[in-house]
Amino acid sequence: MSRPRTQAEYLARLVPPSVAGLNRRTLLAGAAGAGALLGTGLLAGCGDSDSGGSGAKSVSMGSNASDPTPKDVLAKVSAAFKTSSGIEVAINTVDHNTFQENINNYLQGKPDDVFTWFAGYRMRFFAARGLAGDVSDVWGKLSGFSDAFKKASTGDDGKQYFVPFSYYPWAVFYRKSVWQQHGYQVPKNLDEFTALANQMKKDGLVPIGFADKDGWPAMGTFDILNLRINGYQFHVDLMAGKEAWTSDKVKKVFDTWAGLLPLHQPDSLGRTWQEAAQTLQQKKSGMYLLGLFVAQQFNADEQDDIDFFTFPEIDPTIGAKALDAPIDGYMMARKPKSEDNAKKLLEYIGGVDAANIAVKTDPGTLVANSGADTSGYSALQKKAAELVGSATEIAQFLDRDTRPDFASTVIIPALQQFIKDPKDIGGLLTSIENQKKSIFTS
Repeated sequence: MSRPRTQAEYLARLVPPSVAGLNRRTLLAGAAGAGALLGTGLLAGCGDSDSGGSGAKSVSMGSNASDPTPKDVLAKVSAAFKTSSGIEVAINTVDHNTFQENINNYLQGKPDDVFTWFAGYRMRFFAARGLAGDVSDVWGKLSGFSDAFKKASTGDDGKQYFVPFSYYPWAVFYRKSVWQQHGYQVPKNLDEFTALANQMKKDGLVPIGFADKDGWPAMGTFDILNLRINGYQFHVDLMAGKEAWTSDKVKKVFDTWAGLLPLHQPDSLGRTWQEAAQTLQQKKSGMYLLGLFVAQQFNADEQDDIDFFTFPEIDPTIGAKALDAPIDGYMMARKPKSEDNAKKLLEYIGGVDAANIAVKTDPGTLVANSGADTSGYSALQKKAAELVGSATEIAQFLDRDTRPDFASTVIIPALQQFIKDPKDIGGLLTSIENQKKSIFTS
């Protein structure tokens, strides 16, 4: 089953904030506090690099695909590229979060020729600073991408800097067999959602699986509550620094979240998303808000037992049609050692053959190229594609829709502080707002 035609229309409604006015000092701010880990070529020096070099028949790849399934996809894509082109890909794999938190210094040092990254604001941020290579000529050779995907790959100067590979929606996942056993029904609004969670607690389940050791998963909870309470445009404006974090609208998001926290898995700051997903897989948790990649933590014979629903409405005037559906892909360094080989690799990655490898290997994503053979999609993937197709607005995720320095140095510690102590919401929001003003006006 191919992606719904209307998906392009909905993706095209994404209105990304501008990255104009950024300077080098604020770019570097996102790496503050990393200490001795930061240095020239950090990421190129701390991964498990495969064989290969910078010669005429090789190209280097910096990869955040540290989890087994996406790492396997990239290895298979690279092997197929070598078979078709004779060019070997030297993959430098780094822990996903280490890669993300240290990307600023990596790009200003000696980055690999090609590297994994994300569409949207964070892509445009680095393109605007001259830290990424123009791949517009690669796009001239690509097919199978909607105008919306091209828009998500385009910098403020109108040139393309990104090749999309996959995307995935965030939703509330659960195991069908557990729900059938207890007779649970999909909630239509927040009251029903809360009642369902309370019933799960009575039934001996952890109602809502939760983990935030890595800092970013809680952003998904904030995003969906903000989208449901205040709508998509407010999300865009808040991420762009145009709305105040001290507003009543943001306070309502945190008040609502505070009411739901007792229903979440406790001690989340010491748990990875994989560990939380495994409690869902082991039938210890009733539901889990995460991306489609949660399916990577389930066995092959369990895939048909996974289902999901989009987070229910909170305000009937806003509804429940907006969601996070981030796009993952690849970019080129500003001065690659092997530019010709880098562009050949990106052209291959953006093609149908690479997309077909992903369909066969990874049950936790949807491929961006519409020419791929998606007949191999699981029922879960088909439903996820339909969900994205029916969305009225699509966000890229909090840390992809705002400045990287703001997301890393302000939002991650603020959300973790809230999770630890949700009582002083006013003080927390005042702190966020003060730091936001400093970062966005510097």
